[in-house]
Amino acid sequence: MSDKELLIPASQIDSSAINARTRRGRIQMLLLLLACASPVIASYFAYYVIRPEGGKTNLGTLVYPAQEFNAAWLDTPMQGKWTLLIARPAGECQIKDEKCIEALFLMRQVRVAMGRESRRLQLIWVNTDGKLVDPEVIKVYDENAAGLKVVALPSDPKLRSEFEFWLNKEGAGQQIQLIDPSPAKMMYFPVTNSPKEFSGMKKDLEKLLKLNHKGENL
Repeated sequence: MSDKELLIPASQIDSSAINARTRRGRIQMLLLLLACASPVIASYFAYYVIRPEGGKTNLGTLVYPAQEFNAAWLDTPMQGKWTLLIARPAGECQIKDEKCIEALFLMRQVRVAMGRESRRLQLIWVNTDGKLVDPEVIKVYDENAAGLKVVALPSDPKLRSEFEFWLNKEGAGQQIQLIDPSPAKMMYFPVTNSPKEFSGMKKDLEKLLKLNHKGENL
């Protein structure tokens, strides 16, 4: 031991060594936690940051944080399924009503364009006025032919109010809403007849379903 060390109390030498070991232990623990957490962080980014070019989707608007969907609102399974949902009054959705039919057509065509992945995507039309759906519309957009299921609003006033509040958040009530398998709304799309925007919607869905393997085949 050197003369200098002889002048330092043994308790201080022991304390310095202990502090150094403690710092090394904490650094090692942080590195271990980061290593364990990296898959979770990566999956989070794969799930939400699916937007190239500085955080932009091809067409859809990302909902962050995702807005939880209450399974009691609609009489149809949502858990474990990817869902495109629109809400329209059947009384106004006639075969000649371009605005409504464009939404149904877009949902149907995007699902068809998804190829094999289309089996993971269900289409829901919430009938907001409870009137009978135009038979001509049903003929073209029925569940068997187009995969489009028509469901009613909740009969319970409280549940209906909750659903309508959820539906219209961020002014998205007239948009096509994407619900993930958790289930929660995590993106919405404008209704469009533009081939370019159709392609953008398709790319958003393809990328999302490719990066996230949740959701069973229908």
